[in-house]
Amino acid sequence: MRSETPAVPSDDRAPGDGLVKAGVVLFAIGAVATLVTVAPLFLGTDPFPTVAYLVSMLMGVGFLVAAAGVLRSVAAQRRQARSGRTA
Repeated sequence: MRSETPAVPSDDRAPGDGLVKAGVVLFAIGAVATLVTVAPLFLGTDPFPTVAYLVSMLMGVGFLVAAAGVLRSVAAQRRQARSGRTA
């Protein structure tokens, strides 16, 4: 009965997965904010206030958070491979 749900849920989460997901969300918010703040340049309207430009900085922050999650995942995989090699 392979179609049934297993009784014990499998935990497939790696150590950096949460940081990568949070980084993607921050990056997406920053990307949308960047598009919104650049739009007045093409439309010829008044620019947005400074807060809009600060929100667009989340794009870079999201990239750094996601990169930290990837590096954390790589470090955990290296530790696991080292412990498997010595055992």
